[in-house]
Amino acid sequence: MNDKLSAHKPGLVRALGPLMATAVVVGTVIGSGVFKKPQLVAEKVPFFGLAATVWVLGGLLVLLGALAYAEIAVLYPRAGGNYVFLREAYGRLFGFLWGWVEFWIIRSASLAALATIFTESLNDVLRNSAFQEALGLTPGSELGFWSQKGLTVAILVALAWVNVRGVRWGGGLQLFITLVKVGSLLAIIALPFVVFGLAAPGSTAPPPEPANLRPLWPGSWTQVSFAGLGSALLGVLWAYHGWMNIAPVAEEIRTPQRNIPLALLAGVAIIIFLYLGANLAYYLIIPQPEMAGLKTTTVATEFSLRLLGPLGAAAASAAVMCSVFGALNGNLLVGPRLLYAMGEDGLAPRALSEVHARYRTPALAIWVLAGWASLLVAVVAALTDLGWLDPTKSHFDRLTDFAMFGAVIFETMAVVSIFVFRWKRPEADRPYRCWGYPIVPALYVILPAFVLVNTFTEQPVEALSGVGFIIAGVGVYFRLGLQRTGPTGKHLVGPG
Repeated sequence: MNDKLSAHKPGLVRALGPLMATAVVVGTVIGSGVFKKPQLVAEKVPFFGLAATVWVLGGLLVLLGALAYAEIAVLYPRAGGNYVFLREAYGRLFGFLWGWVEFWIIRSASLAALATIFTESLNDVLRNSAFQEALGLTPGSELGFWSQKGLTVAILVALAWVNVRGVRWGGGLQLFITLVKVGSLLAIIALPFVVFGLAAPGSTAPPPEPANLRPLWPGSWTQVSFAGLGSALLGVLWAYHGWMNIAPVAEEIRTPQRNIPLALLAGVAIIIFLYLGANLAYYLIIPQPEMAGLKTTTVATEFSLRLLGPLGAAAASAAVMCSVFGALNGNLLVGPRLLYAMGEDGLAPRALSEVHARYRTPALAIWVLAGWASLLVAVVAALTDLGWLDPTKSHFDRLTDFAMFGAVIFETMAVVSIFVFRWKRPEADRPYRCWGYPIVPALYVILPAFVLVNTFTEQPVEALSGVGFIIAGVGVYFRLGLQRTGPTGKHLVGPG
């Protein structure tokens, strides 16, 4: 594109205020994790106090990261998020590698996993006996294997269309769904006490049982599997994953110097409270050994079934669907902004940086991301159907484990870039400065380092596949000469 056309190229519009920005943080984090991952934590960590500590550690990690990350996002309030931060801190290669891994694995696998759990939860509703009776459906009605996958792809396509129509559409939908999912978690937190208080004589609903919280701690640390602890932490990190999603839409946030830190810190505080409250409610109703054995349904669905019967289970499945739908929409709102930024920088096809003349959104980038996520759904389903993948491991867990390995590496590098920017740009205006610097960002590194080491030990296939994919990205970068291509698409003199 020549300079004259570039001058008249439509740009992104600052349409997101503080409420919508906070909804992006909360809505893209709260998806499936708080409803499904407590089973994994209960299985790997059979002590309530230690399990709660795992959830607290995940929250503290996010809070430490948010305190540092807000300063970086305010310093570079541009579309692209981590891509911009890694490029400016470590060079174009690392910016490209983030985009390479984020597009092909992290974001697309996350979208595929979320869409999969959405249709699985819908299937739980359809085969619920009370729901079937209310609608006059044939007992045993449910979606078949390929019907579920077809619906999964249809959901991705529909949400892509919504986000192409405009950031206000996507942001407004995100705010509404976030309010619904926050309300659902508040209902879960209160439900054991409300049902107990209103229960009629002879009710079969179990009362909140503090005895379920025991054993609180192991009698000896020999009873604790540190490998299991690492696997539980990886699951919890998935539940918290997405808190950085405010950065890719920074260029579309009004007054970013104020609203980005506000949205990050307020959003993270809301998430920590909701996660801890929901887990306490789960344990008060479902004993830990029984929770650990919930392999075919979500903890939230079983929790509601015990308190409210089949209709309660259907309502819980519907709440999971709504929550996942919000996370899907949030990811399709922020994910394409990376492709947009890389296209502008010459590290991805230039067409991805085109903004729709009417809707002012990166329309092609949105369709490309949704298309690749849809293809992942189909490929994993086909390989499972052919017997090439272990059918006993859910598609959801397979996709999330693969996504998290690359995310932990590059997202930790993004937070640590605060040290680089303090050194490289000491004179820069910083309306927000990280509280507790340099201790806060230094503490952030400890937990991700433990998780990465544990992943190599316990899940070597996922870890080595992730490393191999990163190495392949390095080869592509140098093979295509991207280190010599500047933001205008013209070759630079010397390395970029």
